[in-house]
Amino acid sequence: MLDNLINNTSSALDLEALIICTIISLVTGFIIAITHKYTSKCTKNFLVTVAFLPFLVQIVIMLVNGNLGTGVAIMGAFSLVRFRSMPGNAKEIVTVFFAMVVGLTIGTGYALFALIVTLVGCVLLYLYNKLNLLEPTQKERVLKIVIPEDLDYTDVFNDIFKKYTKSANLNRVKMIDMGSMYELRYLITLHDDKKQKEFIDELRVRNGNLKIILSHELEESDL
Repeated sequence: MLDNLINNTSSALDLEALIICTIISLVTGFIIAITHKYTSKCTKNFLVTVAFLPFLVQIVIMLVNGNLGTGVAIMGAFSLVRFRSMPGNAKEIVTVFFAMVVGLTIGTGYALFALIVTLVGCVLLYLYNKLNLLEPTQKERVLKIVIPEDLDYTDVFNDIFKKYTKSANLNRVKMIDMGSMYELRYLITLHDDKKQKEFIDELRVRNGNLKIILSHELEESDL
């Protein structure tokens, strides 16, 4: 049932196996992209990349097919490629790795097995996301506050944090505007989300009405 479609004893590509593997790689790539679309915020470019990735990896693996010389040549070609895109979050990295694993599996001839892995993996990703099984019990938020350089940031907001938050930890201090201001970044957990406006109003009175950003989602880069 899960037999290898590729004849590993021959150096020539089997046209029928190539067509079957290509169709399955495009189908699995589309399934992975659609699953990511409905479980995460993403761009069209990322979805197109994910949908196309299994096909590209499959072609590379089928071309190598145990040939050391071809493998070295392909590795050299890929080493010339530099990715200048912004680093993705953890979920995007998992999706890209998922698509690559499926492409590798199809490229080695186990197309049906790759299709099963894709369906099972996508169902699990969807369930984990929709059922919130791994949702944190307390949602941390990122608070960024700009203050003038003459304001001592060590305990300037302590009384406000005590009033509105369960926890508030300063995890980064950054000088901006040629050293004339500081940008403080806190990880906070609010007592009551409905009092966000009151919380921000008291903060901007203290920091001289400079910029304040309260992010509702914690990214990996903020940890």
